[in-house]
Amino acid sequence: MTKQAILLLAHGSPDRAEDIPEYLLNVTSGRALPEKVVQEVEHRYRLIGRSPLTEITMRQAEVVAGESGLPVYVGMRNWRPYIREAVEKMCADGVTHAVAICLAPHNSRTSVGLYARALRTGKDGGEVKLPFTIDFVESWHDHPLLIQAFAEKLRQGWQRANVEAVEKLPVIFTAHSVPQRTISEGDPYEKQTRETAALVAAAVPEIHESRFAFQSQGMSGGEWLGPTVEETILQLKQAGHKGVFLQPIGFVCDHVEILYDIDIAFRQFAEKNGVGLWRAESLNDSPTFTRAVAALATERLRAAKGTPAATRAGVTSGLEAGRRR
Repeated sequence: MTKQAILLLAHGSPDRAEDIPEYLLNVTSGRALPEKVVQEVEHRYRLIGRSPLTEITMRQAEVVAGESGLPVYVGMRNWRPYIREAVEKMCADGVTHAVAICLAPHNSRTSVGLYARALRTGKDGGEVKLPFTIDFVESWHDHPLLIQAFAEKLRQGWQRANVEAVEKLPVIFTAHSVPQRTISEGDPYEKQTRETAALVAAAVPEIHESRFAFQSQGMSGGEWLGPTVEETILQLKQAGHKGVFLQPIGFVCDHVEILYDIDIAFRQFAEKNGVGLWRAESLNDSPTFTRAVAALATERLRAAKGTPAATRAGVTSGLEAGRRR
């Protein structure tokens, strides 16, 4: 008897600053970071109070379950509930086939690739064979309902900000930066994030000026993808703008990269340089966003229905790609 399910995968984030050292070891796969980096991340968590990522993700999963009529499981790569714990629960519940959707719509080996690998990794770090088939969604950055969800948040926030700023603000779309070498080696991440931004901008045609920038560059050295948000703010100031409006299209809920990097660090930078800064609300449990996730899952299940088991290797190609990364 077939039992289908949806598995939502996310980065994961601890609730307390005290858990940051353990969390960062998960992020780096056990590689120790300089103490000053650990202390800085702890400092940022204390400034925002807590990260709501897990709470919001669980809420998203509950709504998606209602939308799709399917059981929805949540697995985090770097914090509880871990991906392996979600897989164990799915096994215990008798799931035979699942659609795995990363709550990071843009494909990168630094995120989606690591989620795929974690799906096949056991507690001891060794590879495990899953007792159910998985349709692993490698990217969904251009899904129409995802674009609509971002466009709704953009239009609402931008119109309010324009009233406060007494001008039509230029928009800066942002996404998390990745090491430059990742892109140089053929990773599709930069292309996909820029495509999402272009689609959202086209859906809100009343916006006449927009830029794209990468945020949250790593603190561990090396060249990271730019331009930075700070550079872009200064360019817009030089062009005569007194304010800017940010929409982070690389994230689907509030967490430290939104609540600290944008709401504290970028805002302070903008104020220091005489520029006003506003941002769009995060998607969080936006009805359009949760419909997007549910629709994506049901579309994939419908497409896979009737696929012979012998030819289902193509359905799990995303997992195989994750193993090669």
